[in-house]
Amino acid sequence: MSIFSKNQTKKVVVNAENHGYKPDVITFKSGKPAQVKFIPSDNMGCMNEIVFKDLGIDKVLDGKNEVVVNIPTDKPGTYNFACGMDMFHGKIVVK
Repeated sequence: MSIFSKNQTKKVVVNAENHGYKPDVITFKSGKPAQVKFIPSDNMGCMNEIVFKDLGIDKVLDGKNEVVVNIPTDKPGTYNFACGMDMFHGKIVVK
C-alpha cells in the first residue's frame, strides 16, 4: 500500500529570475493532476508577467507573491510560457 494517492497533484517550483526561468522545461504525466508554482525574484523587469498563450493565462508576478498555474494533463501536448515581453521562454510537456 502506497502513502501517495494516484491522483496526487505533482507540483513543480519555477524560479522566475531576471535572466529566465529555472527550470525552463518541465515534464508531467498525462492524466495526473499538475501545477507549476512560479517564485518571483525581487528585481523582475519584464519577468513580472507570466503568459501561457495556449491556455489563455496571463498573471502578474509582483516580486512578492507566488503564482500557481494548474496545467491540463488530460492529453499529451506542449504548453509554452513566456515573460510579458516574450523575451524569456519555457515549456511544459505532458507525455
